[in-house]
Order: sequence, then C-alpha cells, then structure tokens
Amino acid sequence: MASVFSRSVLACAGLLAILAAGEAQAQDKLKSYQSGSKEFWTHPPDDWFLGDETEAQKGLAPPAGPPTGASEAELAATLKKIKLPPGFKIEVYASGVLAARQMAWGDNGTLFVGSFGLGNVYAISGGETREVKTIIKGLKMPTGIAFRDGALYVIDIDRLIRYDNAEANLDHLGEGKVVYDDMPSYVAHGWKYLAPDKDGWFYVPFGPPFNIGLPPTSVSQIRRVDPKTGNAELVALGVRNSVGGDVDPRSGKYWFTENARDWISDDLPSDKLNMVSKLGEHFGYPYCHQGDMPDPKFAMGHQCSEFTPPVLKLGAHVAPLGMKFYTGAQFPAEYQNNIFIAEHGSWNRHKYQGALIKRVIVDPDGKNAKQEDFASGWIEGDQGYLGRPADIVLAKDGALLVADYWAGAIYRISYSK
Repeated sequence: MASVFSRSVLACAGLLAILAAGEAQAQDKLKSYQSGSKEFWTHPPDDWFLGDETEAQKGLAPPAGPPTGASEAELAATLKKIKLPPGFKIEVYASGVLAARQMAWGDNGTLFVGSFGLGNVYAISGGETREVKTIIKGLKMPTGIAFRDGALYVIDIDRLIRYDNAEANLDHLGEGKVVYDDMPSYVAHGWKYLAPDKDGWFYVPFGPPFNIGLPPTSVSQIRRVDPKTGNAELVALGVRNSVGGDVDPRSGKYWFTENARDWISDDLPSDKLNMVSKLGEHFGYPYCHQGDMPDPKFAMGHQCSEFTPPVLKLGAHVAPLGMKFYTGAQFPAEYQNNIFIAEHGSWNRHKYQGALIKRVIVDPDGKNAKQEDFASGWIEGDQGYLGRPADIVLAKDGALLVADYWAGAIYRISYSK
C-alpha cells in the first residue's frame, strides 16, 4: 500500500515538474505576431507594437510616464540639468499639459496643443498666468493640430476636423466639421501630424499598423490634403512612422522625420530625416531601412538603391518626432534655416538614447547635412527619463517652444547675448 502511495506521489511530482517546465518554456518563448491580416490591423492586441522579439532584445517595452505629469518642483529640478549652447536658457512655459504632442499658434496668441492617448486638445492663454484649458475631450488620438484662417484643425486617426472661430469660442467649440475622412481607422501608428504649406494644404503621414510587414495600400505614405475641398494627392511612399515634418522656407520642399523599425538590434536601424524632392518617391519601407540596410525578411529581392535614401541618419531608436525650420530673428544668424528636431527617445534598446532637441544644418538640396545636440539632459543615468520632447514650435519673438509628452509640460528656449 505504501509502495503504491509512494509511486503516486512520485508520479504527481513528475507531472508537476513537467507542467512547470512547460510553463517556464512558454515564458522563455520569444513573442511573435501574425500582423499581416486585416483582423490584426482593426483589432490589434494591446502589445501590437512589440513586433517579433529577438533573443538579444527580449522583454524590452516602452516605459510608462507619470500619469499626472511632473510637478513644478520636478520640472525646476529637471531644467537645471538641461545642457544648451552658451547664451541659451530654458524655462517652463506651461505645466499640466498632459501627454502633450503637436502645438500650433492661434492668431491672437493662444497656444493649442494636441495629446497622445488622452483624447484631449488644450488651449494655453497668452497672458502671464498662461491658463491651461482642456477645450476638446473624448477624441481617439488627437496628436496632430494646425491653425489656419481663424480655424483650429485637429486630426483624429481617421478624421480631419475643423473648428471655426476657435479662439473666440474656447469654452464651446462644438462638434466641429469633418473636412477629410478618406483614412483608415487603424489606431496602431495611426496618430498623425499636420504640416501646413503656403497654399493652405496639410501634409499628413500615414503609418502602418504594425512594426514590420507588407502594409495595407492605404498607409506607409504621406498625403497632401486640401481641407477646403477634401481633395488629396499622394506625395511619398515607403514611409514607416512619421510624426513630424515641415516645409523648407528656402525651397518649398517637404521634409519629415521617420521612426525606423524595431527588433533588429540596439543599434540598428537608424531613424531618419528625409526630404521629398518629387512626387511619388519611395523611401524604402518595408524593404530597406536607413537607406542601406535590406530588411532580413521583407527585402524580398529589392535593393536599397531602388529607394530614396535619407538626408541624415539620426541614430537607432531615438524616435524623432516634431521638427521645425528656424525662421526667427532671436537666435544668432548661423541658426537661420536650421532644423530643430524633438527626439522622443528610445525604448527598443537596453540603454536609452535620444530624448533631446537636435540641431541639423543642411543645404536646401539636402547636401552637406550635419547634426549636433542642441538641448539634452532629459535622460538620467542609463535608464530613467526626466522628459521626452515631442514637438517644437516657433514663438513670435523667435524663441522655441518644446512640448514634453512625458512631463506634461511646454518649455521655452530663448537666447540673449
């Protein structure tokens, strides 16, 4: 009897050991995603952004920022650590602007700010108190905004909405009018940025709903949209994830930042700064990355020489977002027509990089490009973020305003001799 009992105990123990080993093996298994289907695009898993893991980068994931933003004391402590060139200073312009993304000025000095993940659009008064007011709530992902002819434009994944007489109606904007909606509803990489041109059209990027793969034909592109008529034209193809762009005041050409794919390595591929020199250019995604690196799976026989290379490699996983050409008169003359880029900072590498403002000096034709750190210090040690710049806008006095998504704040960078 004891012998039978002992054998039973041993059998149970063996079964438990097998189950435990199986569970450990399941936990050790690298994650992979069947992202090439409409079901994935329309109903993505919560961790859709992870892509197919590699052994070297297993377990990496985006860090979560402070849900209520940084306090005034925390912001003051952070700004003491920011490094700038001589003569420049940085200060808090406004706080409590949670998940701040793209900014745009109203005609009467109101600063409008979109947000990521909260559904809010903010208005910041131009007075000394700078009251932050939430003027729109409940949208899906209103990251991109612009202001034209008295109207506020907000792009919300699959709708471009116009709010007329916005500055005069901050307390009751109403529902707004949808002026363009020929857009897919994919939320993954579906948040957008608006870059106005001199004709009143907007450049609008469309990201693919996954890390890497053959994209739906309606995305991985940049369109130019007329908000008055709803007409649009296709400007560029082969773009992975662009959430920033600006029109060169020297040439009228559209330039844009681009986030490269994840899950190759800590140091590959590089994010990019691109320039559109002709309609319909293809910038490589998903076949080629950083202009000279065929994708290990999706190159499919294509050569990188088939596609438009970047003007500049910005670094791996630095996450370049909003960018602006400097056209103000406050900074020294050598800064005129330079590009300032807000780098959001990495997550798909073991040691963070980015989280700074980069300065790019480049000719109108994209030649002789060079880059340098302009404002840095938002990474503490090897891992901790103190802030993550997301957009840049030029103030009327020539200062730069910087939106910090992580800290929920807007900074002002100014120069004095």
